[in-house]
Amino acid sequence: FDCVTHYYSMFLLQRFMATNDLMTELQKDSIKLDDDSERKVVKMILKLLEDKNGEVQNLAVKCLGPLVSKVKEYQVETIVDTLCTNMLSDKEQLRDISSIGLKTVIGELPPASSGNTCTHTHTHTHTHTHTLPEIIQGGLLVNFHPSILSCLLPQLTSPRLAVRKRTIMALGHLVMSCGNLVFIDLIEHLLTELGRNDNMSTTRTYIQCTAAISRQAGHRIGEYLEKIIPLVVKFCNVDDDELREYCIQAFESFVRRCPKEVYPHVPTVISICLRYLTYDPNYNFDDEDEDDNAMDAEQNDEDYQGSDDEYSDDDDMSWKVRRAAAKCLDAVVSTRHEMLPEFYRSVSPALVCRFKEREENVKADVFHAYLSLLKQTRPPLLGACLSPSSQVPMIVKALHKQLKEKSVKTRQCCFNMLTELVNVLPGALTQHIPVLIPGIIFSLNDKSSSSNLKIDALACLHVIMVTHPAHAFHAHVPALVPPVVACVGDPFYKITSEALLVTQQLVKVIRPLDSQSEGSDSFDPSPYINDLFTCTIRRLKAADIDQEVKERAISCMGQIICNLGDRLPAELPGTLLIFLERLKNEITRLTTVKAVTLIAGSPLKIDLRPVLREAVPILASFLRKNQRALKLCTLAALDILLRNYSSAVTPVMVDAVLAELPPLISESDMHVSQMALSFLSTLAVTHPSSLAQLSGGNIMTQLIALVRSPLLQGGALAAMLDFYQALVTTETSGLGYMDLLRMLTGPVYSQSAALPHKQAYCSIAKCVAALTRACPTEGPAVVGQFIQDVKNSRSTDSIRLLALLSLGEVGHHVDLSSQPELKTVILDAFSSSSEEVKSAASYALGSIAVGNLPEYLPFVLQEISSSKRQYLLLHSLKEIISSASVSGLKPYVESVWSLLLKHCECQEEGTRNVVAECLGKLTLIDPETLLPRLKGYLLSGSSYARSSVVTAVKFTISDQPQPIDPLLKNCIGDFLKTLEDPDLNVRRVALVTFNSAAHNKPSLIRELLDSVLPQLYNETKVRKELIREVEMGPFKHTVDDGLDLRKAAFECMYTLLDSCLDRLDIFTFLNHVEDGLKDHYDIKMLTFLMLARLSSLCPSAVLQRLDRLVEPLRATCTTKVKANSVKQEFEKQDELKRSAMRAVVALLTIPEAEKSPLMSEFQSQISSNQELAAIFDSIQRDSSSANMESMDTS
Repeated sequence: FDCVTHYYSMFLLQRFMATNDLMTELQKDSIKLDDDSERKVVKMILKLLEDKNGEVQNLAVKCLGPLVSKVKEYQVETIVDTLCTNMLSDKEQLRDISSIGLKTVIGELPPASSGNTCTHTHTHTHTHTHTLPEIIQGGLLVNFHPSILSCLLPQLTSPRLAVRKRTIMALGHLVMSCGNLVFIDLIEHLLTELGRNDNMSTTRTYIQCTAAISRQAGHRIGEYLEKIIPLVVKFCNVDDDELREYCIQAFESFVRRCPKEVYPHVPTVISICLRYLTYDPNYNFDDEDEDDNAMDAEQNDEDYQGSDDEYSDDDDMSWKVRRAAAKCLDAVVSTRHEMLPEFYRSVSPALVCRFKEREENVKADVFHAYLSLLKQTRPPLLGACLSPSSQVPMIVKALHKQLKEKSVKTRQCCFNMLTELVNVLPGALTQHIPVLIPGIIFSLNDKSSSSNLKIDALACLHVIMVTHPAHAFHAHVPALVPPVVACVGDPFYKITSEALLVTQQLVKVIRPLDSQSEGSDSFDPSPYINDLFTCTIRRLKAADIDQEVKERAISCMGQIICNLGDRLPAELPGTLLIFLERLKNEITRLTTVKAVTLIAGSPLKIDLRPVLREAVPILASFLRKNQRALKLCTLAALDILLRNYSSAVTPVMVDAVLAELPPLISESDMHVSQMALSFLSTLAVTHPSSLAQLSGGNIMTQLIALVRSPLLQGGALAAMLDFYQALVTTETSGLGYMDLLRMLTGPVYSQSAALPHKQAYCSIAKCVAALTRACPTEGPAVVGQFIQDVKNSRSTDSIRLLALLSLGEVGHHVDLSSQPELKTVILDAFSSSSEEVKSAASYALGSIAVGNLPEYLPFVLQEISSSKRQYLLLHSLKEIISSASVSGLKPYVESVWSLLLKHCECQEEGTRNVVAECLGKLTLIDPETLLPRLKGYLLSGSSYARSSVVTAVKFTISDQPQPIDPLLKNCIGDFLKTLEDPDLNVRRVALVTFNSAAHNKPSLIRELLDSVLPQLYNETKVRKELIREVEMGPFKHTVDDGLDLRKAAFECMYTLLDSCLDRLDIFTFLNHVEDGLKDHYDIKMLTFLMLARLSSLCPSAVLQRLDRLVEPLRATCTTKVKANSVKQEFEKQDELKRSAMRAVVALLTIPEAEKSPLMSEFQSQISSNQELAAIFDSIQRDSSSANMESMDTS
């Protein structure tokens, strides 16, 4: 560095090159400077800032960044001092370059040093707005905030607009971290100045400043909106376009950042935006009605010139006002979901009328606002009254002309609009297809169209074809095929890929295989088959194309063969051989398997024999690959090949597949197991002789192991039962009825130890019943044996359990009334010492009764009336009501109902719950008669009876549509009035019922929320009168009788977030979440979950309450458990910390959460505490890996 001293005397080029080399050296991590070198380098770089050449100055500034991290702190202070002194210089160029240098230095310093430097710097820079935003942003000058504010406010009236702009930026950063008193001073100053309105130029600045504060700290400005909005409304009426633009931008900011406080003013904001959306004083749209009849005439108008020659005026600023209005309306429709009906009445027609906007940027914003409106309409729970269907003709008319505009951006907006429209209203454009197709073709053929425009046009066409009936497109196929085929041949892979998707859908349109498709017989696809096949086969054969194109070409060709294969006899064999090649390729095999499955399932019975001999072994080999999606698709393909091509599938092919199956039949992946079992069931039908090798083989071993798995249920269990029935009917040697029965039940009879899970006994019993149904002649002997096993005093509990469950499963489908001992044997089992045997006997009696109601139901009812074992007998009755047919039960409804009512006041809660479930399920049989009766019992003087009928309502609600729904909707409000019941337990079960309705069928309770929510929130409060002390020996234990009630209330609140968010006042909701954060362990755990959910659903509302939410989270994380506490207390506290930390991580996903002083302080506390930092890091890793998994579409 000795040469540095002579540096400045060099020529310009040498100075530039030397500075550049110095910067390169400083950026290297390896460079180390001694004290003398540091001093020389710092001195010369600071001198270079005064160089006469701007490029040398810029390089010197770039050197400062890496330099400050390599020199000692006193040298950094020298740099900062010099830069600050320069900023007070008379030379404007030196001031500017020094301020940029200071920003660079502050940005490079670590937070600790930066704080010292900023403090050191403050006295030099308090009048220089260029650097303040960067300094303030770090939140390091809290002590100086009042003086910063006092020096910034005068700058808002500076004669230089650039200074005002930087001041507004600085104030925006200041309000994020300043104290409340500073914030109040700022707002009061703005309100005073706006009220005074001395000068229009400064008024514009103050309005801009207010909008900036709202954008940066909307959660703080909300309480002042009542004073601010009338002033902004007043200035909207001033004849100044720039001021109007700023006023409307301020409205947009208020709408997005202060949703609760702005609510009363939303109608005013909408009214102002609608007025200025059409504000175009220099242009007269006097041709609005000229194109009423032009829609048909313009379809073939190739010479339409768009709007190139329309009026334009460089001095006209009204477009900015219109743009601001469109953006503000976008903000309103995006954030006020509850006002959708009003938007469709007033905002929607106004936006549609402005699709003709002459300024392209404004037009794009108008389209975007309408897209936002459509996106708000997408949730399926919205009623038809909110749908834009009545406005579709008006929308299409407005879009029709725009589709042939020269502007690429406009046409892209049109395609995005149409795509969203058909997503919201599938089929809505059926009548308008003739008007729209020419516009889409225009963009596909137009040489001036960009690649993105063609992709959007193809994507739009694809969505329209998928969501509309095929016959609507038949008249347009001749016009559609040439441009689509041309796009398949386009050199840009993304266009080709999108065009192949359209081609695939076009194939379904020209030859729908669905026999119900209207007009499918009258349309002849022949003229188009060759074109579609040729363009696709060219892409299918190409090896050097993009992966996406390869896959879509395979899918498209699969669809062509599936729908048109019988019209391509010459081309078919060669194409199938290409598929065989693609099957051997690791990259394309999954897509090819799906295509083969599609072809094999075609009703055209495509001849696949030429490739089956080679394809099936390849498919078999896929079953051992470590790719789940490939295994599932391969099993589906093999299954359909067996069904439709059984004569061509040889035993050798089957053996190759069977060899790969054992590892797939496992509890580790139930879906793969289910598909494997379905394949075996098909095999039993098509190739029964191949099953002989199963006897004593690995497959049967795996099957028996799976039957004993506690995870076997649902679709996999049904597939297992189907397989056993198919297998036993093949009468394969070694796999007959008794052989299979021994395999299933042998372990229970031979082992002294019981099976580990009760679910295993249930699964075995279901398999036994499936075998018995398939071989009815074997039934009586096996049933007799099971009865003897239950009677035999030497039988173990395991044997009795299996025998009773098997009797129940068999009796469910087969009438067992011919067995005289059965009733006695089961009732005797009710006296067993084993709870599981008693439960199995109860289930067996109910299930057997379903097989012959006239014989067994009166017996069960009589026993309930006379016996002391009502609880078990009521469980039997529950099984009967749940499983028997409605027609079979109807004659007994009255007798069952009266019997249940006798027990609904039982003191034992378990018995009452069973009675309530029976009452609820019985009500579903005859809701018109029984629901009013249930409602009548709400007036009962017994709290037990009231709790039983409210719980019964819970069992009438399911997530599927039912005949009871309209009746229930009319009277569920009466049942929910029990939320005011004086009895704690009745209120608790009312909350449980409300939760069930909110989760399974929100439509039942949505309209009642205004009256129910106050009662629900009331139950979240801690009541001191319900807390009592219980003495336990020498210790006193606190019992909170209201805890279960509060827990039920918070569970309801959590459910409402998913099902009725749009009907909640989030700020009221957050008040109660805040209280829950300080409650009992169970409540805290629930509210932490709610907080994480709210962070993603309502980030702006949570941000406004952030400071109040952080404190209880911090308290939870820093609580210490007493050293002498039991192990469970430590575990509970650890779990609380982890849950609280998950909530913190979720809160930090809100973009501006880190700017909150309290949150920032809490983050520092976490990072300085080793235990909390470790928990925080692990949760962050978990959440990021979960996000990665959700992105994995395989």
